[in-house]
This record gives sequence, structure tokens and C-alpha cells, in this order.
Amino acid sequence: MNKMFSVNSLLDQFHSSRKYSIDLIADLSPEDCQAQSMEDASPAKWHLAHVSWFYEVMVLKPFEENFQYLNPQFAVLFNSYYNGIGDKHPRKLRGLLTRPSLKEVLDWRRNIENRIESLLNKNASPELKWLIQIGINHEQQHQELLLTDIQHLLYQNSLFPAYSSSEINIHSDHKPMEWIEGISGLVEIGADGDGFHFDNESPQHTVFNQAHSIASDLVTNEQWLSFIEDGGYENSQWWLDAGWAWVKAEQINAPLYWNKNENNQLCRFSLNGNKLLEKSLPVSNISYFEAEAFARWASKRLEGHAGARLPTEFEWESFAKHKANAARDLFGSIWQWTSSNYSAYPGYQPWKGIAGEYNGKFMINQMVLRGSSAYTSPDHSRVSYRNFFPTHARWQMSGLRLAKDGI
Repeated sequence: MNKMFSVNSLLDQFHSSRKYSIDLIADLSPEDCQAQSMEDASPAKWHLAHVSWFYEVMVLKPFEENFQYLNPQFAVLFNSYYNGIGDKHPRKLRGLLTRPSLKEVLDWRRNIENRIESLLNKNASPELKWLIQIGINHEQQHQELLLTDIQHLLYQNSLFPAYSSSEINIHSDHKPMEWIEGISGLVEIGADGDGFHFDNESPQHTVFNQAHSIASDLVTNEQWLSFIEDGGYENSQWWLDAGWAWVKAEQINAPLYWNKNENNQLCRFSLNGNKLLEKSLPVSNISYFEAEAFARWASKRLEGHAGARLPTEFEWESFAKHKANAARDLFGSIWQWTSSNYSAYPGYQPWKGIAGEYNGKFMINQMVLRGSSAYTSPDHSRVSYRNFFPTHARWQMSGLRLAKDGI
């Protein structure tokens, strides 16, 4: 188990994470919290309920004396993918769950919080504290998903309403890009056991990096415009075969959320509404297919980019550990696609018990992203963190940083 916190420290983190979830819906209506824009996304109300379901099933049920469900039906409605626990409501139909109401979900959340606090004050066993740590980090993951899902939902509205007037968007300290020598040779990869980490971040192990360089900056909207203007979405030579089939089938011609306003000006929709595209900012909401195609294009079309490609997740992690001061926007702007398939590290063991379904079962047909985004919850970023999505996914805050062989 990871490093344990004191009961008071753990309770502070628990209540802080629970409050932050509620803060995220402060400017949303019950109708906003109900709707589901696509199967990959979930309603805000469902996110709020699911993270409470996690505490009820994973923590209270095995540890609370005389445990009883507040509502046994919630165990089915708000299960996500835990087959070992029981039945699930179909994912694509989460937006149809008009009952329970948002008020009932919020009441349930308060019930769970009171019971968790009471339980932890009575039982501070390492196993219980560890499960609550998982619950906190699990809720932080859903806080980010809540924001990305709300952005996708509001984009379906032709009024392009803003989620918030407060700035919640990509940022960048953009300067001219430089190639920085990466960390080559034998490097240690993975969480070292000091502090919380998910099971897919361990065990720490040794890999070999060939000599390579990594870009000091993320790829920008301006560079992406050059890709578009050069026919990047219309030329099959830049694309993997599956990516080209996806582009044609879905009629993709720009990153998600790019659009033209009534004056035919290029805009990008964000949580702050529809605003003119800022060319200097990092490009976001692109799929792995798009990131990989851009790297191929950049290798042939951009000056000084010969041999450009996506970094491996091991190159990215060792770079972030040892040369973070030489790069910009490694964290807090956008997630960065890597060329690494999401798979188990040597010696990987999933968590024990029902929590073992958390990560390992998804280790196929997905690609790894590294870093964090402007939507990532506070204190939820670390060098060893492994995010993962299918090759076509782009409703997340995903972009890219280039690498190349040699120095």
C-alpha cells in the first residue's frame, strides 16, 4: 500500500475533494446535470452519484457495522464497469435516469460523507485508509471527466453557452520551440511507492531509451492551421490506415470544437464559450490518429522537424523527471499523446479485491497520454501518471509534444 496519511489529513482531503465536485456544478442547472451528449460522456448528475456509489460499495459495505444501502437500486444505476459487483444500467442510457433527482443525489452524497467520516474516526486501519485514498483519487478523475463532458454537452447547443465566466481553459507560456536532448540509456520508469499512485503506474522498472530529442513546447493551433491548409486531412499519406478510414467515415477536417462564427472567423469552443481561436495556444481535442498524422506531416513539411514523431511514454516520463525546467506545459495545459500502447508494466499486479477491476482490464486497444490538463483536478498530477484512451477519442483535453531520434 502507498504512504498513509493521518486520519485528520485524510479527512481534510476527502472533504476537500467532495466539496470541489459540488463547486463544479454551482453554475449548472438541474437540466444541465441531467443530459448526456454521447455514449462516451456521462451526465454531471451521474458523475456525482457514481463517486458516492464507489464509497458506498468499496468502503462502507465491507467496513461499516450493520451496513445498509440508502437505496439498493443505486447499486445498479451508478455502477460503471465493475462486473464483479453486479448489474449495471446501460452506459448509453445514463442520460435517461431522470430519477433519482439531482436533489436526491446530493442528499445521498451528504449521507455517504457523514458515514465515511464516522467510520474513519472509529477505524483507522491501513486497508480502510488506502481505500479512501483510492476514492479521493477516483473522484478527482471524475471531476475532470465532468468538465470534459459538460464542454461536449454545451457544444451541442447552437447558442454555444459558456459553462463559466471564470477562466478555465488551456494556457501556455509559448516561446519559440527548441529541441532538447532527452534522457537516453537505462532509465527508471514508474511510481517509486512514495505517495498515492494507481496500480498501472507500478512496479518501477528499467527501460532503455535510444538517443532522442523532445520539443520544448506543445504543438500550437497555428502549426495545426498549417497542417489543415496544406491538406493534412485530405491526404492519406500522413495517416495510419485505420486513421484514414476514421477521417473519411466521420468527415473529420479539424480538431473538435473548432468552428466558424457568423462573421466566418475561426473560433474554438471551450468552457468559457465560443471565442476566436488563439493561434499561439496549444492545439487540443485531437485524437491519437490526428496527433500521429501531424507528426508524419511535420517530419516532411516543417523546417527543422525532420524525423518528427510522437515520444514514447518512457521518453516523456524520463524527460519530465530530469529536464522539466527546460520544457513548458508538461502539466496543467493539455494531455499529451504518446506512441505507447497502454499495457502492463513488467511484474504488474492489479489491486486486490473488487478494486482490481480499476485499470488492468482496459489494457488493450488504447494509447497512453502523459501530463495533465487545465481541467485536471488540483493535486492529481504526477510524473508517473498514465492516462489512456482509444485512438479515435478526442473529447478529452488531448494534444501533443513532438520528439525525434538523435540529438
